[in-house]
Parts: sequence; structure tokens; C-alpha cells
Amino acid sequence: MAAQRKKKSITDEQIVSLYTDFCLTNGKKPGSVYEFSKLNAFKESDFYKHFSSFESLESDYFSKMFQYTLELLAENEDYAKYDPAQKLTSFYFTFFEMATANRSFVKFLLENGTVPLKNIVKLKQVRLDFLSYVKTVLEAPLKLDNEKIKSLQNKLVAEGAWIQFLSIIGFWLKDTSPNFEKTDIYIEKSVKAAFDMVYNVPVESIIDFGKFIWKEKMGDAFTSK
Repeated sequence: MAAQRKKKSITDEQIVSLYTDFCLTNGKKPGSVYEFSKLNAFKESDFYKHFSSFESLESDYFSKMFQYTLELLAENEDYAKYDPAQKLTSFYFTFFEMATANRSFVKFLLENGTVPLKNIVKLKQVRLDFLSYVKTVLEAPLKLDNEKIKSLQNKLVAEGAWIQFLSIIGFWLKDTSPNFEKTDIYIEKSVKAAFDMVYNVPVESIIDFGKFIWKEKMGDAFTSK
């Protein structure tokens, strides 16, 4: 008698796909892992082989998006030749291109509540990944011999970039322009303004970025009436 074939275990990608479909179809998360696994005909224990909770699944989703962004950048032979500003801009363009391809689910995860980015804890792992990445891209504005001050300076530069990243996410979530072209403009102007502020004398680019933000805010004020 032939041995009974084992049922193939469900993969983490399949679980994420099923979870995404459930959330977007029902406009809410499953009531429990038990309910979710039973609905999709796999064992609850199989879910826990990959994720400890729905929250860890969501955090892993963003982390994988981040890592895939770096993989795509690494495939671009010109990327290694870019200066820091170009590398960071390329990262943002690539990341948000991927986010746009999955916009419905990303918006669900980050706007699932009355306050935008209320669930920012889902970006906890991405924050660690991002800080590690920018430390390899951004240079300290001042050359210092004191290691403690040098370390603090590097940390401040990285944290500043993280705040910028969050501001781009917030802008992208609200962007209603065709093909989210205003987000691309926001990225270019915010990166240039930030680099001028940190590394150069802040003049035209900062004023230009300020005008762009003011225009967007005033536009929202009129259209909301």
C-alpha cells in the first residue's frame, strides 16, 4: 500500500495573501487566528510557525517590503555610484513605488483607526532597518575626534532621516494626485532641503520646499470647504 502523501504546509506568503484578502474584503481584521485559519482550511498551529500574531505578520509585511526595496536598489549598477542624496532619493522612489502597488493594504494597515499613522508600531522593525540603512548612506556633517559626540551626531542624522521618511509616508497616504506625482515632488524637494540644511547653507531649496508645503496646505484648506 502506497504511503499517504503529506499535505503541504502553508507558506508565510500564502498566509499574508489570505490575510490581505480578508482585511480588504471585510474592511477589518479576522476576529482571531483560530477563526482565520479555520476559514482558510489550515491548522492554527501552522500560522504560529510563521507569525506569533496578526501584529507580527503586519510588521513583517513592512519589513519584507523594505528589504525587497534594498534588493532592487542593489540590482541597479548605477546605484553604487550615486551620492548620498541620490541614494536616499532612489530608496524613497523605489519604496513608494512598491507601496503604491499595494496601496489598499498599506493604507488599511496605517489608517485603520481615526488617527493617521496611529498604528505606527507596525513600522517598528522597519525603523530599525531604516536606521541601519541610512547609517551606510549618510555622512556626518562634521568631522569630529570625540567618539561620543561623533556617535551622537550620527544618531541625530539617522533619526532626522527617519522623521523625514515618516513625513513622506504621511504625505503619500493623503496624496490624491494622478499617479501620486506630488509624492515624487515631495520626495525630491524634502531630500534636497534636508541635505542643504544639514550639509550646506540652507537657502533656496528650503524656501522652495516650504512654498510647496504651503501650497499643498492651502489647497487642502480650500478644497475641504
